[in-house]
Amino acid sequence: MSTVNPQPLWQPTAERIAEARITRFQAWAAEHHGAPADGGYAALHRWSVEELETFWKAVTEWFDVRFTTPYERVLGDPSMPGAQWFPGATLNYAEHALRAAGSRADQPALLHVDETHDPRPVTWADLRRQVGSLAAELRALGVRPGDRVSGYLPNIPEAVVALLATAAVGGVWTSCAPDFGARSVLDRFQQVEPVVLFTVDGYRYGGKEHDRRGIVAELRRELPTLRAVVHIPLLGTEASDGALEWSALTAADTAPVFEQVPFDHPLWVLYSSGTTGLPKAIVQSQGGILVEHLKQLGLHCDLGPEDRFFWYTSTGWMMWNFLVSGLLTGTTVVLYDGSPGHPDTGAQWRIAERTGATLYGTSAAYVMACRKAGVHPSRDHDLSAVKCVATTGSPLPPDGFRWLHDEVRHDLWIASVSGGTDVCSCFAGAVPTLPVHVGELQAPCLGTDLQSWDPSGKPLTDEVGELVVTNPMPSMPIHFWNDPDGRRYHDSYFDTYPGVWRHGDWITLTSRGSVVIHGRSDSTLNRQGVRMGSADIYEAVERLPEIKESLVVGIEQPDGGYWMPLFVHLAPGATLDDDLTDRIRKTIRTQLSPRHVPDEIIEVPGIPHTLTGKRIEVPVKRLLQGTPLEKAVNPGSIDNLDLLAHYQELARTRP
Repeated sequence: MSTVNPQPLWQPTAERIAEARITRFQAWAAEHHGAPADGGYAALHRWSVEELETFWKAVTEWFDVRFTTPYERVLGDPSMPGAQWFPGATLNYAEHALRAAGSRADQPALLHVDETHDPRPVTWADLRRQVGSLAAELRALGVRPGDRVSGYLPNIPEAVVALLATAAVGGVWTSCAPDFGARSVLDRFQQVEPVVLFTVDGYRYGGKEHDRRGIVAELRRELPTLRAVVHIPLLGTEASDGALEWSALTAADTAPVFEQVPFDHPLWVLYSSGTTGLPKAIVQSQGGILVEHLKQLGLHCDLGPEDRFFWYTSTGWMMWNFLVSGLLTGTTVVLYDGSPGHPDTGAQWRIAERTGATLYGTSAAYVMACRKAGVHPSRDHDLSAVKCVATTGSPLPPDGFRWLHDEVRHDLWIASVSGGTDVCSCFAGAVPTLPVHVGELQAPCLGTDLQSWDPSGKPLTDEVGELVVTNPMPSMPIHFWNDPDGRRYHDSYFDTYPGVWRHGDWITLTSRGSVVIHGRSDSTLNRQGVRMGSADIYEAVERLPEIKESLVVGIEQPDGGYWMPLFVHLAPGATLDDDLTDRIRKTIRTQLSPRHVPDEIIEVPGIPHTLTGKRIEVPVKRLLQGTPLEKAVNPGSIDNLDLLAHYQELARTRP
């Protein structure tokens, strides 16, 4: 790919660079810790990975992390997996998340929005009081450090209170969104054996109420370790037999007591999508998440007390945990519970306007859907407060960058970011002091030695390679649940390059320091040795107005051949005739590569996704290779299992 310096789409002003927190951090770190005072972000990043321990020490001092017992050193053992961060230290994540209550008691900590009402604030004082009350009740129920506490909850303030109260007592939080079916929830919660379950009676989505009391009853039956179930009457129903009422547990005026736990004490369990088996139960630590999120939100996202942080997410996606951590920077966190497209495609822009969001995060898919639907955000909404629009979930195509620039504001900071549930953070993305180039992430993140490697482990520049991280990050998993010898953890990231994290994405690191994500490396298209990420195909094909969504896979044939079909879900009224087929082929040939023109273009009634919205390329590939459905995919992880029948039938009938 060309990496000749093109004109950036956006360039921060000198004033904006000077005011950015990362600029002030660099000047302070230069004075106190020997960081380079000159050279801008590139010099700061180089220092942060070459002087890893000094960098993380500086982060804890800059953000005034409260260690109740001091650490012996920053990095006790740097080897991966199993790096030991801040051995000897004790602290509490929830204590830091609620610190702003001391100085901003009457200001909103949370703004809650759903499909039916205007934003409702929860003040810092009330959030702290509710957490204190609930933490005391959890202790009375016998919840002790290390016990798991689960939530079957939408993105509502009660979920934040429950997470923080769990962390305050040293418990381990885990959550699923209420649109997950019983089997999907049990595949996750049964692994960790929770002692308490917080649950709603139902949820509202797309203008409709969805009763989940039957699912809750099944969860109660199938989770024998539960000592208590807490009922949150979102739809106004009575608690079932034996369930505790949320209002009773959060009514007391009780100051929270924060259990001081070791730095590597578990904070929460997140889950991989689980498309081909039981989801991986990924455990991250109180201290690791605390310092990683302070760095990511306070420096990269430039968030502080004057900001309002809105990211469209559900409690079943790591971005919800990341969103809640906005509290660490004293930021007001916006919680939206509802459909991303109700009552119309422009719904999220309306929420950004109503809440005064300064950083608005969403999925790349939503941005592209807005573009296709002819949404005009700045024409229809007052978005003057929005300083940054961030996207994740999949690479933001170049047309998405241009659309945001044209339709929101020309001086908009557009931050495409990439990371993973595995680290609950970003490897690359937002830097408020750097320019934005179309189709590119601004830079690798501080403290993250992100590289692109060829199969032999040689670093690449301006070439496609495997995304690797060569030094430990504090938020890397401390372990997987029920993985006593660490084999599943090791095999997930360290089986290709010993001691080096391989994430499973194809990337290009450009010679000017930016990053391009090409899609998953395990679904990479490899024609005659020329590799291309699926994201590149989607970006080109889905510019055509007739294509609603697409999915491409490459399948090695027993005879040594290679079959590459492209599946297309058409827009209403479109027909896959010879003209459209020819235009699809021509688009790929001229914009990407003649080698990556698909062998067949096949119309399908829809593209299957994981429950968090990612296209499931690898399971489709396995189905087309003849793998039985029950072995190719975990049914509970898919948004519409019926769609897979079409791919299964194709595998049966294809000669």
